[in-house]
Amino acid sequence: MVNNVNPAGSRDIQALQVYLAEYEQQAGIFARQLELLENRRIESIAATESIKYLVAQQDQVVLVPLGGGTTVRAKILDPGKVLVNFGADVVVQRSTDEAITFLSDRITELEALEKKIAASLDQIRAQMNQIAQQIELAYQEAGAGAQANP
Repeated sequence: MVNNVNPAGSRDIQALQVYLAEYEQQAGIFARQLELLENRRIESIAATESIKYLVAQQDQVVLVPLGGGTTVRAKILDPGKVLVNFGADVVVQRSTDEAITFLSDRITELEALEKKIAASLDQIRAQMNQIAQQIELAYQEAGAGAQANP
């Protein structure tokens, strides 16, 4: 069926296919960004819960992961203070309340970013659907034209 498409129609279809491929790449990038943001948000929630647990369980032994599937038992010396990474390798000691506030603010910011990226992803997917429909219509018209001009 495609062999009978006129050159102008063929170029239009090819251009639409290129646009569709570009949108698919953009959608993939946005989907990966959403996944990374979601992971950071979950990590921040887990950190908040861990801080609350440590404050409530003073003088308890905790397991500290060292990596490579290993952990060590440790006792928290000062559960009222937490080292918070603010980014760019800047780590500052804060009270547990300040750390929880910082993490809560970070969670709120991540949620807002997720909403913006999700909205952009939805727009890209809508455009992808429109292009796919245009491609399908172009193929149908090309097929109808080929049947009309045997």
